[in-house]
Amino acid sequence: MLIDLKIERFSHENIGQLNTYVSWYRKNMMQEEDNNPIGILLCAKKDNALIEYALAGMDNNLFVLRYQLELPSKEEMKRFLEESISNSE
Repeated sequence: MLIDLKIERFSHENIGQLNTYVSWYRKNMMQEEDNNPIGILLCAKKDNALIEYALAGMDNNLFVLRYQLELPSKEEMKRFLEESISNSE
């Protein structure tokens, strides 16, 4: 798995760059018995319409996600964990 972290808004150049990384890894680093690599692009902000257009016709093992610039508060994390536990019971 290759992960590319961007502190900027998503651009189509980002996905082209990640596709280059995945292709290079596939050609130069993989062993015959390895599964195909997966590329994950993490951007501070994303535009779903632009991502859909940029990924059109590309390897389906490329993913674009948004990440938070700040961690949630202790109270928010505690509430999330408590809700997750109660929902799984």
